[in-house]
Amino acid sequence: MEVTNTEIQRVFQLQKQHQHVIKQTTPAERIEKLNKLKATIQRETPAIIEALQLDLGKPAFEVLTSEVMSVINEIDLFVENLEKWMEPIEAPARNLGAKTKIISEPKGQCLIFSAWNFPFMLLFYPLIPAIGAGNVCILKPSELAPSTSKLAVKIVNELFDESEVAIFEGGVELSNALLEFPFNHILFTGSTSVGKVVMKAAAKHLASVTLELGGKCPVIIDEEVDLEKIVPRIAFGKFANAGQICLAPDHIYVKENKLEEFVSFVVDYIQTSYFENGVLNQVDLSKIVNERNVNRLQGLLEDAIFRGANVRCGGLVEGRTFYPTILTNVTHDAKIMQEEIFGPIMPVITYTDFNDVIEQINSRPKPLALYVFSDNPNVVESVLSRTTSGGVTVNDVMKHMAEPNLPFGGVNESGIGRYTGIYGFKEFSHERGVLYQAQVGTSPMESFARAPYKGKLEVLRKNTK
Repeated sequence: MEVTNTEIQRVFQLQKQHQHVIKQTTPAERIEKLNKLKATIQRETPAIIEALQLDLGKPAFEVLTSEVMSVINEIDLFVENLEKWMEPIEAPARNLGAKTKIISEPKGQCLIFSAWNFPFMLLFYPLIPAIGAGNVCILKPSELAPSTSKLAVKIVNELFDESEVAIFEGGVELSNALLEFPFNHILFTGSTSVGKVVMKAAAKHLASVTLELGGKCPVIIDEEVDLEKIVPRIAFGKFANAGQICLAPDHIYVKENKLEEFVSFVVDYIQTSYFENGVLNQVDLSKIVNERNVNRLQGLLEDAIFRGANVRCGGLVEGRTFYPTILTNVTHDAKIMQEEIFGPIMPVITYTDFNDVIEQINSRPKPLALYVFSDNPNVVESVLSRTTSGGVTVNDVMKHMAEPNLPFGGVNESGIGRYTGIYGFKEFSHERGVLYQAQVGTSPMESFARAPYKGKLEVLRKNTK
């Protein structure tokens, strides 16, 4: 059923009136809500697996690790630490007779947009810090994952009153309608182009934003690295979820004299991981989300081949199944090197001069992540000091996102804001500074600072020399 503006207005006003009640909830009350969410997710895990297999053909193992367990682990982290995070922070006061502290209070009314590539995790993961920080929320799941969206509605409506957390299903028209409302904070996960639309809409109401976007995450492989050991890490990151991961390695830089060895190891990985007796095991490979994206990937592949690229493995498509593909001899003007791939195609770029790699990375928008493989600390530090990205994993891929003690997010074109662990709590909180001034006899400067100023200017001048 189509969601009307009248319905959105009703729920928005309901949450607006109720937000101060939620703001005053205790750590124990918020923890109870998170534990109920965890118990529901655990109970609904079979349904979550089924929904994601219907939407994306996602292997059950990947559903459990990337969609279910990641949310549960984040809940556990909040349950363990929320009381401590909510405590006011004492701050030193320079004013005589004053005491100061910083209070973390909720931003208020929040809007969360999920993305289709991890439609369950990217909806409930940011809900955890929103609840932990004491906000009210409206959730908008991705319409491109309808089975997961339907299940999310069931879970949210079972657990929460709509005055605290509500969820609306719909497409672009619904998203545009929601963006007309004066939310206090908006979290969006998706493409950079749509992120700009969200930020523009937020600016009308001066709402703060968290934009989890993407970009072409490069991999730099130092010449001295043992390729046999590192290729499985890179290939796993590239082909998991059929490459439909914002953090997935987008393209690989390898020393020219190591190209054939690298390609050989990737081919071995693909054959071992995704084939049985020469036939693709489609159960272990996610589907591309829809026909439009299949056509997009085919277009990128065909353009690269037209410009001289060689297909070393894969290149086949069956329905929404896109075979893991390796490309070499890819030119920098190919479309596949201009836009985020978001699919199981691996362009391998050779280099002879390490400085050329740095120059190519810096010529593009700042990526969400950068991956460098090297046992030489000087090489690693050179990459870190000469490039910029949202985050970095050294000698592996994507793992920095799973580390709860690190902030996760992009920079400029790849995103704005941070969440995960305490950084998520802070992202959904306003740090409110409070000063307590003693009422009497605390500072001779009080009367000095007030008019009349006769005779006081010279005193100031002497003390500012």
